[in-house]
Amino acid sequence: MSLRKPPLPRILLNNVSCMRNAQTILRNINVSVHDGGALVLTGANGAGKSTFLRMLAGFSRPSAGEILWNGHDITDSGVFQQYKLQLNWLSLKDAIKDKITVLDNVQWFELLEGKSGKAKEAIELMGLGRLMNEKARMLSMGQRKRLQLARVVAIDRPIWLLDEPSVALDSEGVKLLEHIISEHRKNGGIVFVATHLPIEIEDAMILRLPQRFPRRKTMVDLLD
Repeated sequence: MSLRKPPLPRILLNNVSCMRNAQTILRNINVSVHDGGALVLTGANGAGKSTFLRMLAGFSRPSAGEILWNGHDITDSGVFQQYKLQLNWLSLKDAIKDKITVLDNVQWFELLEGKSGKAKEAIELMGLGRLMNEKARMLSMGQRKRLQLARVVAIDRPIWLLDEPSVALDSEGVKLLEHIISEHRKNGGIVFVATHLPIEIEDAMILRLPQRFPRRKTMVDLLD
């Protein structure tokens, strides 16, 4: 009787390092994530949390090592075209259009994705139902973050990259965030969260990035 091989990780970071401005930001990172998995990145500002997510999103390349999706290097152009369709990116820049309604903001992203029908449900889930037809400029900072999260839920891609998703959220908003992450994982989704604030994510792997100290200024720096 032959033994069944364990499944490949959906995403594998193999000895990954990254440089920025001639400095090593991340060094020798090894992580494997299967369907339903979660990784929480913690660390001080400047430790490299956003840089890590940008690498996963394919916005920048590792200076060493490789990032594999289904066993294939995401920096390969043919692979990346398929890989990027799996990603749902939430950044500190909310990309919310102030002059259109809350509903239109979510449906616009659905239209870009060739999807429809989940916008209202996602908005209700994030507690913005009564504001659905209000212009987005009327929203508070916390409500804008909920709107961002509603778009993530409506688009429903398998891999979530969430950069500081709980910033500006009140305690109820954080609970909603934790809920949608849990539900996404139950359906086989993968979540990467970069945060300096506590978020309860069951059985998540924790990667603590060490604080970096600024390099000493050189004469070239001083002359700039």
